[in-house]
Amino acid sequence: MSGGTFTDAGALAAALERAGVAATVAVRTAMHHSAQGLRERVQQNASGRPGPNVITGRYRSSWQAEVTGAGPLVIAEVGTSAVQARRLEFGFSGADSLGRVYHQPPFPHLGPAVQQAGPELVRDLSSALGAALWTS
Repeated sequence: MSGGTFTDAGALAAALERAGVAATVAVRTAMHHSAQGLRERVQQNASGRPGPNVITGRYRSSWQAEVTGAGPLVIAEVGTSAVQARRLEFGFSGADSLGRVYHQPPFPHLGPAVQQAGPELVRDLSSALGAALWTS
C-alpha cells in the first residue's frame, strides 16, 4: 500500500483488498519464475558429472515445474515421475526386486539445485511482495 491516512473504514478496506490481490499476483509470478529456474537448474545438474550422465536425455527432460493454488495459497512443485530419480540422487547398494545386485554411487542434482534456489526464492518473494504492497 502506498501509505496515507484513512478516515473512512470503507476506503481502508478497499486499499487492503487491493494490496491483498496485488500481493497474491506478485507471489504467484515470483513462484512461477523460481520454479522454472529450479527446474532448469536441476536439468543442468543432470547433464553430467558430478550429477548423472546423459544417455538419451529423457530423464533430464522429464523434470517439470507447476504452480497451483487457490486464493492467497500458492504452491510450486518441481519434480519428475521418472523411476530412476531417487536412485540417481541418493545412490543404491544392494539387491533390487529382481535379485540383481548394484553398488551405484549417488549423483546429486536436485539437492544442490534446491540449496542454490532457496535464498533466491526468499529474495524474489521479498522483492515481489514489497513492490506489490507499495504500489497498490
